[in-house]
Amino acid sequence: MKYRKFGKLDWKASALGFGAMRLPVLDNDYGKIAEPESIKMIRYAIDHGVNYIDSAYPYHNEKSEILCGKALKDGYRAKVRIATKLPCWLANSTADCDRIFNEQLKRWQTDKIDFYLLHGLNRVVWPKMRNIGIFKWAEHMMADGYFGHFGFSFHDDYDLFQEIVDSYDNWTMCQIQYNYMDEAFQAGTRGLKYAHKKGLAVVAMGPIRGGRLNKPSEKVARIFAGAPVQRTPEEWALRWVWNHPEVTVALSGMSKMEQIVENIALAESAKPNSLTPNELAIIEKVREAYLSLSQILCTGCGYCSPCPNGVDIPQVFDLYNEAMIYNDANHPRWVYTSGSPSIFHEKQRAHNCTKCEECVEKCPQQLPIPELLEKAHEFLTKKE
Repeated sequence: MKYRKFGKLDWKASALGFGAMRLPVLDNDYGKIAEPESIKMIRYAIDHGVNYIDSAYPYHNEKSEILCGKALKDGYRAKVRIATKLPCWLANSTADCDRIFNEQLKRWQTDKIDFYLLHGLNRVVWPKMRNIGIFKWAEHMMADGYFGHFGFSFHDDYDLFQEIVDSYDNWTMCQIQYNYMDEAFQAGTRGLKYAHKKGLAVVAMGPIRGGRLNKPSEKVARIFAGAPVQRTPEEWALRWVWNHPEVTVALSGMSKMEQIVENIALAESAKPNSLTPNELAIIEKVREAYLSLSQILCTGCGYCSPCPNGVDIPQVFDLYNEAMIYNDANHPRWVYTSGSPSIFHEKQRAHNCTKCEECVEKCPQQLPIPELLEKAHEFLTKKE
């Protein structure tokens, strides 16, 4: 296992982190974790060098932290550092923060969390966190030894990411969605480099984009087949993330033992700046091939925003295109219909469009946006 310095800390984290949001389940029920198998997987990862375990309050219908607590018995807690997250959408006061955090300590069966993160910061929940005095609360909790370090996970655009990084001098880490398809998405490479420059450890979540990069289309598979070095799609994705020296940990949500075995083997050679120009060119061709499968030719320029009715036009189109690109509608539909302000608020959905066509006048691509929004909404709310 390779290890990388964790931001400003005098500690090195394993290049591969274990994300406990996609554990094996029973009866296809996300809330019914297959406990013996999951515990075996987590302990195998730790036995083979993984020292960063990540979960969050809502994962597996609030069962993930409990499972992790069980897995870290028998001396395993001392071998790792754990990260979990405050569900910002449920915290409306510091009293709520106290209540939730104490519940999490019980779930983890520990008296201290190593890294405590604000979960899924975006422009909706970020102002609320500031207004309730989250930094003063965090400083108090760290001073009293309840958690060691403070950080955040992020899902919004780069400008907000930079604002959040600059808002507090004692951030230790951040988590961003990062893979070769999301190089310019949300915080992206700009955010990765900015956070690293500011001394934050950067944990890259979704290095295989929730498993969607391990099922390439025929067009993508042909490009990989013609590469000078033969690798699985997962290996290409992970090596691209690890190739960035600014990435501290690639956080993978593994649901099968064979995935853990394979990823640990890959992490043993996870060196930064190790991909050749030819290999990087292969990844670029793959990215272009995936993007060519987009059905709505939106560039995400944002000229159509803000919509007077609150529709998040670029994000609606991005979710629709994601379903087309990866031939998988489950995740985009879940995001779109969740109604959660931390994910995708009901007010942002396309059915709020009144067809005023103000966006059409502003669109450089001259897209028939109202018609496309109607099409995307119908698809993203369809039940199959």
